[in-house]
Amino acid sequence: MVEHVVDLAVQLKAKRIVAVVGWHKDSVINHLQRSGQNVACVEQTPQLGTGHAVMQAEEPLKGFTGDVLVLSGDVPLLSKATVDRLITFHRSAPAAATLLTAILDDPTGYGRILRDNRKSLTEGTQDVETGHVLGIVEDRDATPEQREIREINTGIYVFDKGHLFDGLQHISNTNVQNEYYLTDVFQYFWKKHLPVRAVPVEEAVEVQGINTVEQLDAARAVYAGRKS
Repeated sequence: MVEHVVDLAVQLKAKRIVAVVGWHKDSVINHLQRSGQNVACVEQTPQLGTGHAVMQAEEPLKGFTGDVLVLSGDVPLLSKATVDRLITFHRSAPAAATLLTAILDDPTGYGRILRDNRKSLTEGTQDVETGHVLGIVEDRDATPEQREIREINTGIYVFDKGHLFDGLQHISNTNVQNEYYLTDVFQYFWKKHLPVRAVPVEEAVEVQGINTVEQLDAARAVYAGRKS
């Protein structure tokens, strides 16, 4: 799965590719080395959450200026066309970060995207040229009205590098899991009145994470269908 994600970064002509490894790190590092791609692997130890994971990429990105694309290692079906669209949208107007979202028929269990234009908040429209993101509310914390929102966070982002690592210095692990969550940087951005934008993926299957053997089999079927 991670090789598919790295291949995507290569197709996008990323100037630097950083893989954050932890569990079974040696097998992941060895596999990526055999793939022949120029990937810097950094270890996250201990593993203290998604924000902490991205913190590990700061040193390998030292001296780099520009946009940082954050991809998930367990989302192998994401297409180059979708990420190109995300990056283009991010660069079309000033933003500290742009989120890739998905509009689901059943968004139960996912974090909902709160926007400043009522239409996209309630109807999940893909017409998102207006309406900055004002918040991400987790399903368990959402009001009945917010649970009607069909636009959800996928965990795939483009950040302005300077804003990203500045924001990461201001997040904390004062939560039940004692972890540093990447999504907490958005609270810092909003506090500083930095714009956050979002654009939905056209096919939600592209952002399906793989956590079970059944989901892996389903992803294989989608991938095989693309090749046929």
